[in-house]
Amino acid sequence: MRIYIIKRFLMMLGTIFIIASLTFLLMHLIPGSPFDQDRSFNPVVEQNLRAFYKLDQPLYAQYFNYMGSLLTLDFGPSIANPDTTVGQLLQRGFPISFELGIWAISLAVLSGITLGVLAALRHNGLIDYFAMAFAVLGISIPNFVLATLLIQELSVNLGWFPAATWRSPMHMVLPITALATTPMAIIARLTRSSMLETLSQDYIRTAKAKGLSSWRIVIRHALRNALMPVVTLLGSLLAATLTGTFVIEKIFAIPGMGRYFIDSITNRDYPVIMGTTVFYSSILVFMMFLVDIVYSLLDPRIRLHKKAGAD
Repeated sequence: MRIYIIKRFLMMLGTIFIIASLTFLLMHLIPGSPFDQDRSFNPVVEQNLRAFYKLDQPLYAQYFNYMGSLLTLDFGPSIANPDTTVGQLLQRGFPISFELGIWAISLAVLSGITLGVLAALRHNGLIDYFAMAFAVLGISIPNFVLATLLIQELSVNLGWFPAATWRSPMHMVLPITALATTPMAIIARLTRSSMLETLSQDYIRTAKAKGLSSWRIVIRHALRNALMPVVTLLGSLLAATLTGTFVIEKIFAIPGMGRYFIDSITNRDYPVIMGTTVFYSSILVFMMFLVDIVYSLLDPRIRLHKKAGAD
């Protein structure tokens, strides 16, 4: 187990290094510079700004400075807002984005698993048809379209919920629902198919023959094995949910990292773009690392298979 964790940890570090390098390369491949939008700069001022942000150095020197800033977690000041550092922007916006993402993925996991289990237990029944129809709609409709529909119907027309901001639990309902619907639908479909396969196994028939109750069979025997594919997918779903908060935050005027990140792309704010991308990537890769560990604990055959392959 220890060797498996070390290998996964080293792979995580390598992934973060590749993401950081690609982010730097792609940012400098885009034509233009952060100072192109403001034409009021005279050449001397622009040259001083380039020197201050070390953009006048050769590309390899900028790369080493950038990688050094990653090691010290100091991304420097924002180009668009020189009085504010990237670290301050992350401290200001990330807790809100993280809260939105965690609430959304929690709702998606609980609702998706419940819906998938009920659909499998009532296979080809009314609940099954309803759950799968809901799942198809949830996957088909993008979250930004769903967010617009929720605002129009539940806020503007009916007045049940506030349309924007992040001030109270009532303000959280619409953005969390819009963000959680797609992963909820994916988890529901995956849980249903996995549960149907698990319920047809011999050990489930044996448990039924022993006289165990249906819910005990489902909870103690079937659900654990049926959740293996869900656990595998959970890391990528968490990544999609947390990065999907950027668009939802813009639509609902939530003061999270989405606003700063989108503005940084518009303004070509290199430090904010690269700092935010690497910061989010590191968190998401770490979550994938935790998912691998949890998966190996749920199914020890993963470790044994990898060990046999190495031998």
